[in-house]
Amino acid sequence: MRIRSTTILAVRRDGRVAIAGDGQVTFDKTIMKHGARKVRRIAGGQVLAGFAGSAADGITLLEKFEKKFNEYKDITRASVELAKDWRQDRALRRLEALLVVATPDHLFVLSGTGDVIEPDEGIAAIGSGGPYAQAAATALMRSTGLSAEEIARAALDIASEICIYTNKDIVVEVLP
Repeated sequence: MRIRSTTILAVRRDGRVAIAGDGQVTFDKTIMKHGARKVRRIAGGQVLAGFAGSAADGITLLEKFEKKFNEYKDITRASVELAKDWRQDRALRRLEALLVVATPDHLFVLSGTGDVIEPDEGIAAIGSGGPYAQAAATALMRSTGLSAEEIARAALDIASEICIYTNKDIVVEVLP
């Protein structure tokens, strides 16, 4: 049996960035928690981050990313350095989570395989309902004038109506 949890969606638009996450944690066919919080402001509020996967692993990665950001003061460099460490360090390599980090200027998806991906359209989604949320956000981005926050919230709401592992307990953080 597998625990599935959280859909995280990040949207950059018009000099703003929003990361939204739902709170559902599911074990097999049972919802164990409705309000897990996997979206955070880090680095003194300069960076938004969200994780999908194991809570302990995700928080560990957030802390490691924050240290890298505080060291380099640059989200791109911090992302690359974390991805290098994550891939090379035996203990970090076992972490089972994905991380999204964003500022109004950059948005990255980080993985334990060394990936540092900056999406083309300023939209990234991870977690159980990620593909649904990303599809909804892409459609909203292309066909409306909604803000980053409005798109993130609406797309996650749409994903919650399709994905059984996503709920409507949505938390949104926005920069600037």
